[in-house]
Amino acid sequence: MDPTTYARHELLDALQRDPYPLYAHARQTDGLTFVPELDAWLVARDADVREVLLRPEDFSSAQALRPDVIPSAAALGVLAGGFGPRPTVVSTDGAAHRRHRAPINSGLSAARVAALAPYATEVATALVDGFADDGRTELMSSYARKLPGAVIGRLIGLDPADVPAAVHGGHRAEQLLFRPMSEDEQRAAAEDVVALQHLLDRYARDRRAHPRDDLCSTMAAALAPDTGLGPGTREPTPDQRSELVANLQNFLIAGHLTTTALIGTALYHLLRRRDQWELLRARPDLIPGAVEEAVRFDTAVQGFRRTTTRPVVLAGTELPAGATLFVAYGSANRDEARHEDADVFDITRPPTPTRHVGFGHGAHGCPGSQLARVQLRLTLELFVRRFPGLRLSDDRVVMRPTLIHRSPEELHLTW
Repeated sequence: MDPTTYARHELLDALQRDPYPLYAHARQTDGLTFVPELDAWLVARDADVREVLLRPEDFSSAQALRPDVIPSAAALGVLAGGFGPRPTVVSTDGAAHRRHRAPINSGLSAARVAALAPYATEVATALVDGFADDGRTELMSSYARKLPGAVIGRLIGLDPADVPAAVHGGHRAEQLLFRPMSEDEQRAAAEDVVALQHLLDRYARDRRAHPRDDLCSTMAAALAPDTGLGPGTREPTPDQRSELVANLQNFLIAGHLTTTALIGTALYHLLRRRDQWELLRARPDLIPGAVEEAVRFDTAVQGFRRTTTRPVVLAGTELPAGATLFVAYGSANRDEARHEDADVFDITRPPTPTRHVGFGHGAHGCPGSQLARVQLRLTLELFVRRFPGLRLSDDRVVMRPTLIHRSPEELHLTW
């Protein structure tokens, strides 16, 4: 890596580990602030964030997940053995976005989420049983990464034996595009991503031929409809296979990494503010409020990029067509103009989801928000009951350098 690129990544790491001072400065500055580390204009105030998210015709999502790192030629050569990138629900607008979102909305209906809750509780309880007698655990590896992976795997329709590999592949896809690595590390990550893609392709082709009551079947029916004489009579086209793999991969990653992050940050802030944990112990009825406050205070998805489709003026700043913005949900959720004492973690705030944009806003609002809430709620219920004396064994917690899935690197707990 050349010195200039290395220096940029060092600055980006520092920003991503703690973006909140920059957010605060940007909210107090007239107009928008251009951030070289992000190569984007920072949209920091709550009102401006909401305006952008409600004007998709002017602020396109096509580059919402533009990578921070371009893979090496060697890594790209490995990726060529998988399935090429295709637009997904995150990176489309208008009719294309509605087409990609429809099967996800169906798969995440209130009835389906409710039906998943007992399974999520069963998995969470088994995970806790596995370390309850130890008196300590590293939460991210023992629980926070495992519960969401199992739940999202069940929703998609993965065999439980395939879930660990799928979750691993999802983590590696994020690393490959958002973390600087050596060429050998990039190549290894690319191999894991390709393995995930081929795994998802096998499921998609099977469900197209033999539908079941799972999200993979719903996506296959919506995105790769059979043009033959009946189910399974004709193979999906290469483009259909690529589109299915891209959308399943995107859903898998979004479905488990964000909830993993949310579980980790929620427990971190509850335990860092000891009065909040003791209050939750005394009043479990505050758990719904604690869930919303955790989402608001340290948002898992800090923001997404948007691209102007024409010359526009936002917050007094003139932007040309093709300008890149980073729409910071995490900053909007700390805006004093909307949230009193915004930098204070307070689980007694009224638990009103519309008060924050932790799950987005408008057409691109997170379709899995209720499933994430269910998993965090049952986690808090379970931990308050099983570990009333829960504590941080080390409060020097380091956050992962990412604005896509903000979470602790590790979270060591004792009881």
